[in-house]
Amino acid sequence: MKRLMICLLSWLFLAGCGTLTPKYHRPPAPIPMQWPKGEAYQKTQAPKGTPIATQLAWEAFLPDQKLQKIIQMALSDNRDLRLAALNVQRARAIYGVRRAELYPAVQAMGGETKHRNPSDLVHPGEPRTTKQFHADLGIVSWEIDFFGRIRSLQKQALEQYLATEEARRSAEIALVAEVARVYFSLAADRENLKLAKKTLQDQQASYALIKKRFEVGVANDLDLNRAQTQVDTAKRDIPRYTQRVARDLNALTLLAGSPVPKNLLPTGMSGVAPPEKISPGLPSEVLLKRPDIMAAEHQLKAAYASIGAARAAFFPRITLTTLIGTASDELSGLFNAGTHTWSFIPQATMPIFDARTMAAYRVSKAQQKIALTRYEKTIQTAFREVADALAVQGTITQEIHAQESLLKASERTYRLSLQRYEKGIDSYLSVLDAHRTLYFQQQVLTALRLARLTNRVRLYAALGGGSEKF
Repeated sequence: MKRLMICLLSWLFLAGCGTLTPKYHRPPAPIPMQWPKGEAYQKTQAPKGTPIATQLAWEAFLPDQKLQKIIQMALSDNRDLRLAALNVQRARAIYGVRRAELYPAVQAMGGETKHRNPSDLVHPGEPRTTKQFHADLGIVSWEIDFFGRIRSLQKQALEQYLATEEARRSAEIALVAEVARVYFSLAADRENLKLAKKTLQDQQASYALIKKRFEVGVANDLDLNRAQTQVDTAKRDIPRYTQRVARDLNALTLLAGSPVPKNLLPTGMSGVAPPEKISPGLPSEVLLKRPDIMAAEHQLKAAYASIGAARAAFFPRITLTTLIGTASDELSGLFNAGTHTWSFIPQATMPIFDARTMAAYRVSKAQQKIALTRYEKTIQTAFREVADALAVQGTITQEIHAQESLLKASERTYRLSLQRYEKGIDSYLSVLDAHRTLYFQQQVLTALRLARLTNRVRLYAALGGGSEKF
């Protein structure tokens, strides 16, 4: 027993020793220290006090009450997010297995044997049938982690678990952003559907008026046919936008994990509360907090730990097997009247420096370089996503203002063209062209407003929005 205690103390001492894992230093971010500057980014400066995306929870960023309820449904029932959570549980279990390898595995066994002696061999007063109970308590194949092989594998499993946890957080941010995008798209498509229906009513009324003028000889066949084209155009757009609304609803149902109640659906753009403004901050302050970048860094750390385990494979592996046995004729006196035996069996496995051991080390080195490259690429991709969103943010408001002015001009042109036609000054062709322009400009304005909403959501996600709150 004294030897066993010495072994346990030795193991505890060795557990505090270092490993052969290379010391990790965070690589420098391969991106500029500032966001891009230029004409496209002049309007991207946020007012002082504007919150940074990582510190702003999605509930505060998206104030629309209906949208918030749909997002809560998605966070609860979305299957992709549920898979991400299950992957976290799996990684946590793997880490538990690796961690358990540091501790000895104790096994206990017991049994009973009976032996009947011949009558001629039994002395007076001795039983003819003898019973014996035995119990064995042992530590089987316990590897003493001299060179940190098991601890390196434990570190690798831990980093991979942390990477899956960051991947889950990244999936949550992406899900929130996607639900908001589809919600805004549904609002825009319903807006366009209402526009198409209103246009059809207006054009049917115009067609009826021209038809009456044609019947009395004031309008000609050409004017009547041109009016019919406008009616047919509106009729064509109604099923097109009806289809898009249905597809938006299908997408929203898939994201939410269940059908969305009708009272939570937007009726148009006018009833949607826009997302809050956010500050882009500095690349070094924001991007390194993005969950996908943090996940890539954890994978890089796991690759470092893999190198440590591969290095330890070049050194001996020491395993210890001990067995404590007891035997007794009476179960109640198992540990008192019985006999105690125990054995101490140390084993050392010397590594063979063959091609397989060296190849495993080279693989770990290659994996570390791959993980480093992926980490750097993830940062560069994130920088580009933010820069693109900032470029849109810096210009989209100017586009909308110009489009609103253009729409007003188109409305005046259409009204004047219609008046001139009714007075017989111009043909219906000018009315037709003016209406086509007006209808198109109305659709463009809706598209630009949608782009401003979705880009703000895209910027929030690209900056790791709410990552400190998830």
